[in-house]
Amino acid sequence: MTQNILSRAASRLLLTLGIAAMLSLAACNSSQKVIYIEDIQPNQLIALQEEKPIRLKPGDKLSIVVHSRDKQIVEMFNLDAGGSDAHGHYTVSPEGTIDMPVLGPINVEGLTRMEVSNLIKYKLLSSKLVRDPTVSVDYADMGYYMLGEVGSPGRKLISRDKVNLLEAIAEAGDLTINGLRENVLVLRTVNGQQIPYRVDLTNVESLYGSPAYYLQQDDYIYVLPNQKRRNENDWNANATRSPAFWMSAISMITTIALIFVK
Repeated sequence: MTQNILSRAASRLLLTLGIAAMLSLAACNSSQKVIYIEDIQPNQLIALQEEKPIRLKPGDKLSIVVHSRDKQIVEMFNLDAGGSDAHGHYTVSPEGTIDMPVLGPINVEGLTRMEVSNLIKYKLLSSKLVRDPTVSVDYADMGYYMLGEVGSPGRKLISRDKVNLLEAIAEAGDLTINGLRENVLVLRTVNGQQIPYRVDLTNVESLYGSPAYYLQQDDYIYVLPNQKRRNENDWNANATRSPAFWMSAISMITTIALIFVK
């Protein structure tokens, strides 16, 4: 009689442990949100923000080249002189200006790349120095930063007038499976202050309605790790959630219980 009672008790113990192990494994392997804008509906019209092109600020670098049939005259505008650095790039001063040969200081802060091109062209024509100028303005060494759970973290260069958050993520090789898509942090410096924005990539309104949807130069995009990745940095937490841990525990308790019953 006593042996039967002990046998039933051991069976109940093993069943309880088995259920606990399965629940633990289920919690460990619970599905994470990995689908972008998963709440989007078929044929849903998404209200996009007004496009926000990159606008220049102090410290930005520009590559400026002037073309014309008057090649000898144009050469003096394309020299590595004036406000340009050793690589022929013009750096926007703290006052928001660039200093071009002959033309002198030009205020470019707050302007887009095309607006700078048109302004220089206007100054060349109004001064009657060049009859048919064509001005090319490109960003030089302008970028943003991708950090955290992305395929290719690091500094990414900006080569076009506007870059949105999804494009930046694609440029970084997408988020890893351990990236937290519901809480992507974008840090932006405005007037000497850093402003944080939180973006839920799984939610249409949060993504497209965020002020951080269109990136600015020197933005920091940090993709936080999910709980699984965080647990990997905690040996104890990770061990108690691993299948190997629970299989070993169940095997040991089963052996003890059988010995006890016998």
